[in-house]
Amino acid sequence: MKLNYSLDDMRLFWVVAQQGSFKLAAQHLGIPPSTLSRRINLLEQSLGLRLLHRDAHRVNLTATGLRYLERCGPLFIELNQVSGELHADKHQAVGKLRISAPINTTYRWLGESLNAFQRHYPNIDIDLSLSNMNIDVSENAIDIAFRVGEPKDPDWIARPLTTISFVLCASTSATQWHTLQSIEELELHPVIIAKPTKTWRLQHKNTGQNVEFEPRGNIKLAVDDMAIASQAVVAGLGIGLLPISMASEQIQSGKLVQILPEWQGIPRTAYLMYRDRDNLPLRVRLLIDFMLANPPEAY
Repeated sequence: MKLNYSLDDMRLFWVVAQQGSFKLAAQHLGIPPSTLSRRINLLEQSLGLRLLHRDAHRVNLTATGLRYLERCGPLFIELNQVSGELHADKHQAVGKLRISAPINTTYRWLGESLNAFQRHYPNIDIDLSLSNMNIDVSENAIDIAFRVGEPKDPDWIARPLTTISFVLCASTSATQWHTLQSIEELELHPVIIAKPTKTWRLQHKNTGQNVEFEPRGNIKLAVDDMAIASQAVVAGLGIGLLPISMASEQIQSGKLVQILPEWQGIPRTAYLMYRDRDNLPLRVRLLIDFMLANPPEAY
């Protein structure tokens, strides 16, 4: 059966039934009473049934109108609730944020930043997924993603937050690696890889020369957690390219030494990523602004 009325006509009927008066309903809707009466008449004509009994002061539902209201009323109650929730999304600091971030980044600084954010906005909840592999942020309904290295999703907006520098390290006990003289010698020794990075991009501090070292047959351990990779280097299993902030702690404690000190890993940028520039829920915009206003120091 082809319907000659719209969902909006049904909503107008629902409002009239709620208000009990065309005058009050028209005031509530912000339309002339004559327009409202005409639209209800068209709805009744389309249905071929009378929904309302009218008199000079108020309207009453017919038995058919009551059945119609019982069926369509819950629909509009739910739509109003949804509209209210969407209004809250846009204008109130409430709701849940779904965030994706690397494990080590969260340990080093992001976790504390998110804690500070939630203390400031106590009605915003966070669902935090940690992985050093780049999950599909769209498929997993992620609001904000934190990534290290050049973004690979052109549809997402990427805002730089900080830079991470790296140094080549070996265990203090692994004295056989302390006297390496060139990058080429790395091919002769076992290395520890922190996935997903498989190529070490290095720069000479004095000459500015850039080289890429891609371990092939000498990977002793490949793991998607930088902390575990650091433990393996400390244990003497191989040479690692570690963040300066992590390595310096181990160097000061006497567990690691820096090798080939004239070479450093080319700094990698940590980004905050989100999908849309406009029409963001307020909670998403607040976290973006909070992180950009309180970026971590380079490490």
